[in-house]
Amino acid sequence: MTGVSIADCLARGAELKGVSDTWRLDTELLLAEALGAGRALLIAHPQRELSSPQLQKFDDYLARRRRGEPIAYILGRREFWSLELSVNEAVLVPRPETELLVEAALAALAGFSDQSVRIADMGTGSGAIALAIASERPDASVVAVDSSAAALAVARHNAVQLGIGNVSFVLSHWFDALGDTNFDMVVSNPPYVANDDPHLARGDLRFEPRQALVSGEDGLSDIRLLADQGRQFLRPGGKLLLEHGWQQGEAVRRILEERGYQAVRTLPDLAGLDRVTMACNGERSAGHS
Repeated sequence: MTGVSIADCLARGAELKGVSDTWRLDTELLLAEALGAGRALLIAHPQRELSSPQLQKFDDYLARRRRGEPIAYILGRREFWSLELSVNEAVLVPRPETELLVEAALAALAGFSDQSVRIADMGTGSGAIALAIASERPDASVVAVDSSAAALAVARHNAVQLGIGNVSFVLSHWFDALGDTNFDMVVSNPPYVANDDPHLARGDLRFEPRQALVSGEDGLSDIRLLADQGRQFLRPGGKLLLEHGWQQGEAVRRILEERGYQAVRTLPDLAGLDRVTMACNGERSAGHS
């Protein structure tokens, strides 16, 4: 044994104070992972000593977190909508605020309860949104789209691990490879950070895939593209739901209204900040059936 106890390791978590606001929780999660045990063990047996391999793992994990690497990448997983998802550096770490997009989508799907519906999740990443919706609506057919083959591999793995079979996966730059398919709903948590946003050089964002974060000079380039192409791929009355930054609500509403969407409205997150804007496609565009 090493002579280093669980209590000693937990005390070392103070090293993370400058990195994480949740440094105590981070330390507990990393230590439990190193021990291959649940967090309850940390409380029940604080004087238990670590073996050399366990201490080495904890030291490695702590060093990675101290450098700012997201806890989800270190653990290789993140919970979202009660689903445990595998994550790695190919995908964004799912955020709690994105659950609002899932909630809004499920509420909007209530009107389709008597028929199978087709839903597209654009820029699916880990598959968090697509799999959450599919798990709640097994009657729905969900298409998870991403331009990154590495991200799609993560999403496919998550679908298999969770036993969710009503999601298909398409490698595509947004709608490019979807042909003449029409959808009842399109959802997306697209890149919405401006190229020069200083937050990109700070904290966890430094480790996440830049192409999944950044979208032009004002952060709205991909939202404009989704709004433009969404009209062609949504059935009449189909819904478009977009997550965006808390300061972008007004701009996103304007983008959608200028492109002819109807019933445009923005939903606040739990902090009362603009987070999801949804709209309805009022007419069928030519060329798609």
